[in-house]
Amino acid sequence: MRATDDRNEYLRLIDEGLRNAIKSRTPYELEISQAMEYSLFTGGKRLRPLMTIKAYEMYHDYIHKALPYAMAIEMIHTYSLIHDDLPAMDNDDYRRGKLTSHKVFGEAMAILAGDGLLNLAFETMLSAAKESCDMESIKAMQEIARASGCKGMIGGQAIDLRSELESMDEESLLFMYKSKTAALIQASIISGAILGGADSEHIEKLRDFGLRLGLAYQIQDDLLDDEKDESIEKCTYLSFHSREEAEKKVLELSNRAVSILDSLDEVDTSFFRDLTLELAGRQV
Repeated sequence: MRATDDRNEYLRLIDEGLRNAIKSRTPYELEISQAMEYSLFTGGKRLRPLMTIKAYEMYHDYIHKALPYAMAIEMIHTYSLIHDDLPAMDNDDYRRGKLTSHKVFGEAMAILAGDGLLNLAFETMLSAAKESCDMESIKAMQEIARASGCKGMIGGQAIDLRSELESMDEESLLFMYKSKTAALIQASIISGAILGGADSEHIEKLRDFGLRLGLAYQIQDDLLDDEKDESIEKCTYLSFHSREEAEKKVLELSNRAVSILDSLDEVDTSFFRDLTLELAGRQV
């Protein structure tokens, strides 16, 4: 398929691919498929899979190769949200204005839905890698696996759980942000660039860009959720800094992220430039 600038078309392709991937084939799969679909389609913005496709598109004209990896990243992101909401984790009843998975399907089925999405993500990537038979696909999977594992998202969640039992300093908080939030954002971008054939210099610059974008995204979340977080005594960036300092940090990180994009030669970085400014200034 010829790449276009139509974000809605990309979202349609992602959603269509996700629905086909989780479609139940036997009566025994029906409930687990319903639980997986429920959480996948609760109004997520699909930012991470869009990043994968747009990073790929900077280096290649056709997006078909990147789509399975974009879908996999959304599955991994959704699995992490299902598990984060569980009573043993953050114990949330609502996400995006809808009841969380364990409130609708029960705790056991929610755990299985999360497990199913994580496993399906790797099934999806492996099927694509088997078809293309190239090293770029393996390297892209490695980036995604690392970012979603104990050195990334899972490790960050472990630190978050520990913070409920003992006080957290600012260094630990930022390490958690890098692991729990920024790592999957980085992998979303880097995997797309790898699949598209980016060279090592661009990959490392995009890694730095993704880190700064991820940190800015999380600190902006802290600003938006300040009253809620304060009411439950949650440790955030605002536990160590004033609102003015946090706003300044978001601007600093965003400006540095844009300057990194400016250093990327001969590729169109406009999507990521616009996204950086959009996320830094968002109000929801």
